[in-house]
Amino acid sequence: MIGNAFLGGVLIGSAAILMLVLNGRIMGISGIVGGAFNSSTRAQSWRYFFFGGMILGGLVLRVFHPQSLENTLSRSNLHLILAGFLVGWGTRLGSGCTSGHGICGVSRISPRSLLATGIFMFFGILTVWVMNRWGLTT
Repeated sequence: MIGNAFLGGVLIGSAAILMLVLNGRIMGISGIVGGAFNSSTRAQSWRYFFFGGMILGGLVLRVFHPQSLENTLSRSNLHLILAGFLVGWGTRLGSGCTSGHGICGVSRISPRSLLATGIFMFFGILTVWVMNRWGLTT
């Protein structure tokens, strides 16, 4: 049986290929969503369809496979808001997100994306280590 991670990887990779082939653009979620709220790119309706598709995909998953969206973390809303802020800030600082750099950039062997993805991975590993060391895991 094919695992969820494998299926998800195939879907994300296929979406990235289709975005490049059909739209001539790199599939970076932060750039797509950020551009939807930028007045100079507002006429680009494809951004709204892409973002809407992500939301719709989550809703469909919620209906047909709700156990895949279970949250096992016990964090306060303040922690979640802070984490979201830090991810957004890091996305702006890194000129892109993990989907743009890690999936599309690495596959194109972009030096900037290789470096950014290495930094993402390093700080992800460091964060897990610090949280485990300080007993902050659930």
